[in-house]
Amino acid sequence: METSRRPAPDSSLLVIGVVGCGVMGRGIAQIAALAGAEVRLVDGRPGAATAARDGLLGTFQMLLEKGRLEPASADSAATRLIACENLEQFAGCHVVVEAIVEDLGAKKELFGKLEAIVGPDAILASNTSSLSVTAIAAGLQHPERVAGFHFFNPVPLMKIVEAVGGLQTADEVVDYLLLLGRHWGHTAVRAKDTPGFIVNHAGRGFGTEGMRVLSESVTDIPTLDKIMRDCAGFKLGPCELMDLTGLDVSHPVMESIYHQYYEEPRFQPQGLTRQMLTAGMLGRKVGKGFYRYDKDRKKEAVPEPAPSALRPPSVWLSRSRPELAERVLPLLQAAGVRVEDSDRPSEEALCIVTPLGDDATRCCAREALDGTRSVGVETLFDMSRRVVVMSTPATREDYREMARGVFGENGAAVSVIRDSSGMVAQRIVAHIVNIACEIAQQGIADPQDIDHAVILGLGYPHGPLAWGNLLGADTVLVILHNLEQQTGDPRYRPSAWLQRRAALGLSLLHKEI
Repeated sequence: METSRRPAPDSSLLVIGVVGCGVMGRGIAQIAALAGAEVRLVDGRPGAATAARDGLLGTFQMLLEKGRLEPASADSAATRLIACENLEQFAGCHVVVEAIVEDLGAKKELFGKLEAIVGPDAILASNTSSLSVTAIAAGLQHPERVAGFHFFNPVPLMKIVEAVGGLQTADEVVDYLLLLGRHWGHTAVRAKDTPGFIVNHAGRGFGTEGMRVLSESVTDIPTLDKIMRDCAGFKLGPCELMDLTGLDVSHPVMESIYHQYYEEPRFQPQGLTRQMLTAGMLGRKVGKGFYRYDKDRKKEAVPEPAPSALRPPSVWLSRSRPELAERVLPLLQAAGVRVEDSDRPSEEALCIVTPLGDDATRCCAREALDGTRSVGVETLFDMSRRVVVMSTPATREDYREMARGVFGENGAAVSVIRDSSGMVAQRIVAHIVNIACEIAQQGIADPQDIDHAVILGLGYPHGPLAWGNLLGADTVLVILHNLEQQTGDPRYRPSAWLQRRAALGLSLLHKEI
């Protein structure tokens, strides 16, 4: 493909066309103009391009008043924003980015029209989040110049963009978009044309496994969210996040990726979100979803259960996994409870096991413990703010309350959940790590790019592959093997990427030569 007439990404001669003047289109136009490019705006709605330009000028003024933009930069960017009346004014554009409705037919029709207007070396980029770049380019005269350029909302704040090549996209087109995205101040990552690309693909583990936990009645909605925030370090729990984005957005994406991957079990949605969508319980935007919201869209408060005053006469701590028992022992010592130093528990001791992908029942059965006096404790994640206690189906109420009393002694919240293979945080995080490993295995993106994209695009506390390293690849593998064996569900089958690196002691971020 010719490249001689396309200026360098940082050239002041670069002309960018933006089709679609909604929130995404405005955001893309903003960062392009501030980076020095001329930006031409067009929209099918009469007056929308002019309104978008006026809105951006207001944004520049606000940034100026807050001291986040210099007067000269604001004035210069304003002169580079041009509201156009039709596509014909895009003649001379070097890159056109469409941010129109997420409809394959509409995008193909648009690019078909643009082919007759722009020069032969102009790039046609789609901001699609879920459609195939290959399908968008199919049938065009020059499919090699069509690529995905997927930004996240709000564009100026979400500093990540995926540059996606379809089957016929020329490598140099993706290379150019990577440089362009970086010049615009974003972390730009290369992705294959696969359902969900990197970020939306990697994000499947959090929500779908969270809904799986609810579908098994392991815990309730507020407790699920609190565990994932306080223990695993997420900013929002799965239900809070879906309420924020809206189930009219979240559920169709879950179903779309599941079906595009030909019903891959790892991505299987749960019936709850479909029911809620049908009922119109979309989330914060309508005042009700997983939670209820007041007129100011503030979430209803869910109080913690009152602390327990019960204490056990003594505690027996399983040493079947010594490294996990060592994480529990300081909490027991700080609570001042007597910890039995014996191979078998006494007749009245509270028995504590440390499941790893197991449920408490199997842990008790392996050690021939009395299930009525036994609980499991989550040990892989932060226990300073919240301790997660898992009862067996036989655990007596007084022993459950004794466990709450002991672990809440020093002010931590204590959440009691029902018996579950993998507890809550273990199974959700292991699922996230496993999906990221499979993204790497499929060559959708480089390992480092996967982690960068997830941190910037989803706000996770760690990149999923680095998180797998922190937990230990062998630990994640044990969790998944136990989940797969105990549930019989192929959604938990470990990725080959994970298995090979665990066997060799390699980092999950290790890229093969």
